[in-house]
Amino acid sequence: MKRQFTFFYIIFLLALGFTLNAQDQGSFSGSLELNANLFLRDSAIGASNTPQYDNQLTGGEAWLNLNYSYKGFDFGLRFDAFQNSNVKNPLGSYSAQGIGFWQIRKKINKLDITTGHIYDQIGTGIIFRSFEQRPLFIDNALVGIRLEYDLIKKDAGDLTIKAFTGRQRRSFAEDKEEIVSRAYKANIKGIGIDGFWANESGTLSIAPGAGFVNRTLDDGTMNLIVAQINTYSDSESFTPKYNVYSSTIYNTITFKNFSWYTEFAYKTNETINNPVIGRLVDEDGYVAYTSLSYSMKKFSITGEYKRTETFNIKTSPLEPGINGNIHFLPPMNTQNTYRLTSRYNPATQEIGEEALQFDITYSPVKTLNFNLNLSSINALDFEEYYYRELHFNTRFRKPRKYSFVVGVQLLQYNQELYEEKPNVPIVGSKVIYGDFLYKFNKKTSLRVEAQYMHTEQDYGQWTFFLGELSFSPHWVISASNMINVVPTNGRGVDNYPTASVVYNYKSNRFGLSYVKQVEGIVCTGGICRYEPAFSGVRFNVTSTF
Repeated sequence: MKRQFTFFYIIFLLALGFTLNAQDQGSFSGSLELNANLFLRDSAIGASNTPQYDNQLTGGEAWLNLNYSYKGFDFGLRFDAFQNSNVKNPLGSYSAQGIGFWQIRKKINKLDITTGHIYDQIGTGIIFRSFEQRPLFIDNALVGIRLEYDLIKKDAGDLTIKAFTGRQRRSFAEDKEEIVSRAYKANIKGIGIDGFWANESGTLSIAPGAGFVNRTLDDGTMNLIVAQINTYSDSESFTPKYNVYSSTIYNTITFKNFSWYTEFAYKTNETINNPVIGRLVDEDGYVAYTSLSYSMKKFSITGEYKRTETFNIKTSPLEPGINGNIHFLPPMNTQNTYRLTSRYNPATQEIGEEALQFDITYSPVKTLNFNLNLSSINALDFEEYYYRELHFNTRFRKPRKYSFVVGVQLLQYNQELYEEKPNVPIVGSKVIYGDFLYKFNKKTSLRVEAQYMHTEQDYGQWTFFLGELSFSPHWVISASNMINVVPTNGRGVDNYPTASVVYNYKSNRFGLSYVKQVEGIVCTGGICRYEPAFSGVRFNVTSTF
């Protein structure tokens, strides 16, 4: 701890010295995100029996980002704070604070040097992606060093190579006083090459790339793996490996109105936790992904295909859930935004899935738009379907006056697989919705949503209504209610009302809400987690400076 404090004290003094001795004071910027919750127990909807509802009553999180640039040096620092928070464990309580991110960056001619916490990816992230997703408590920055060098930098094209090494960031420990966030013990090394070339007319371009990543386990983790394998029978036993090697090759070809992306990734045999059979296994894996799109003035179509087989790269196979994920698998369903159309979302299946998706958009005139999305996610070789969705909507608008959206979603969702609920049937749902926006004048507008879901599984049928009144540029007032109108399994009719007020002033946003929220699965980019029911008051602040 003392060494951590000394290190950051030296960094602070160096930055201060640059500032005091410089005629050019450089530039300073930052941002703040703060969430505060007041928990009001409501056992009728399941908002109970957690530390927050039982005795703590309040909780929240805050992130403060600070950035300073001076003479080609970029300094970044982020302070994280959690108090009685349920963002790490939805059913638990988490309190910790400290420096969750720091970074120093400098470009010297063609060489870009970055050290500290690094967010980056190779290709679409299939073999390596370090990123942050706060609603899901994901922050797997690489803590180490990255070098990027521009081998070629010309008008017709360029070629860049990057290399990095480090360990993946992990969250603060509650039982220790830490100044800076910790890191997993596995070592990660990687290299990536990205290129681009276009002809003189610009009608043809290619953007090839390739990457290689190696992860090496530490002795402590290996000992735990060996101890678990020793409990297996002879037919299930194997010799685990310290190293896993993964590689990928990808390319984007653009020709006039066509764009074609392909990527193939492979990883060598390693120890993974296979949840299907409930034990550790020694397997290799691969991902094949491609997308082809065509667009013109009034029409566009995109098709995607992905096949995944035992592709799971973690800092340790013993880490539960999404903890310690080094890789990222692109989702293969449309990212729905309406409350009922987004109720059932499929988490990407790393052990195996085969998926197709098509998205078609047609705009006969500027004020009218039609969109159709088809998604199908299945077991390997389509032996069993996991998720199917047909989603159609149309939008019409009269500029500066009004607009409306109407749509329908037909969905089949394997709840036993995605939510690990045993012996439950496939959820089949039909959702219809409408969204109407009317502008009274340049500053005042009213938006109304109405949604209805019909299903005979899970909780049964739902309705959702929302009214939102905006007084630009400062105020937004809204109220909504989600009602379980025809419940299943003997449940009573439940209401989940929400009322909120938002105030915007320049770069500051303040929000106060009373919320009742049903339990469900929250997903972002194919990564999902269980979110319990919530009852209480939420206060949010976001600010940039």
